[in-house]
Amino acid sequence: MTSVNDVTDRSGERATRDPAPAVTRAIAILSLLAEADGRSLSLSELARTLGIAKSSCANLCQALEDGEMIRRTSDGFALGRRNAELGGAFSVQFNQVREFFDLISSSPTLRGELVQIAMLDGSDSLYLARHEGRNPYRFGAPLGSRLSAAFSAAGNALLMNLNKDQVTEVMGKVLPMRSGVDGLELTLEDLHQRLELARERGFAVDEGHSTSGVTGVAVPLAAWSPGDPPLALGTALPVDQADPIRVAATGTALREVAARLENPWRKRAARS
Repeated sequence: MTSVNDVTDRSGERATRDPAPAVTRAIAILSLLAEADGRSLSLSELARTLGIAKSSCANLCQALEDGEMIRRTSDGFALGRRNAELGGAFSVQFNQVREFFDLISSSPTLRGELVQIAMLDGSDSLYLARHEGRNPYRFGAPLGSRLSAAFSAAGNALLMNLNKDQVTEVMGKVLPMRSGVDGLELTLEDLHQRLELARERGFAVDEGHSTSGVTGVAVPLAAWSPGDPPLALGTALPVDQADPIRVAATGTALREVAARLENPWRKRAARS
């Protein structure tokens, strides 16, 4: 088993000796808790997975608990509220996230809906911001959660502006893939066809393949500045209310908001 003291580069080859093993182990603890789907993990589970002594793991957990990064539960440990604060601080550094809430609230079509911003992280869509809306239903991906970019509308929107070779590079290693919701199997060629259809109509649609009972509609959101990641703007509709007219109206409204969130100076530079 590879020690957490060894740093591994993205190609899987050992790079250099970890200069701060305690930090690496603390990050590993946070990652394990984040991947536990809300379930608490005991000290024994954490220590065994990390391959370290329980005493060392206990010291790390105590430090993380003192910093409110994790919290103690009756079953062990779970993520603490400080993670939400840090996630919020990360997302608001992007200009579009700061302006997102006002624009959605002023949209007659979208202000009552659940609307989210996501970014591409590997082959997943990672959710950064969330407008709750006023409609009685509440669903969608929690902040900080991930959905496969192959199936989710936000993920497809994030892939829409990539060319075929770029999509293959990002998604080729994880496809074919079967949906855990309805069992749909998606190949790389299927994905290319889905993206081509999304480009033609101007928005991506997920017909309930990534979240049960939910139809997702999303559009790409160009990066504000060269150093920012491309984003996607999407909403979640109940499947039984997602008729073609409402889906089209939602997609059009999302495109209008995305256009208003685009950096005007970058648009001018692209035209010149």
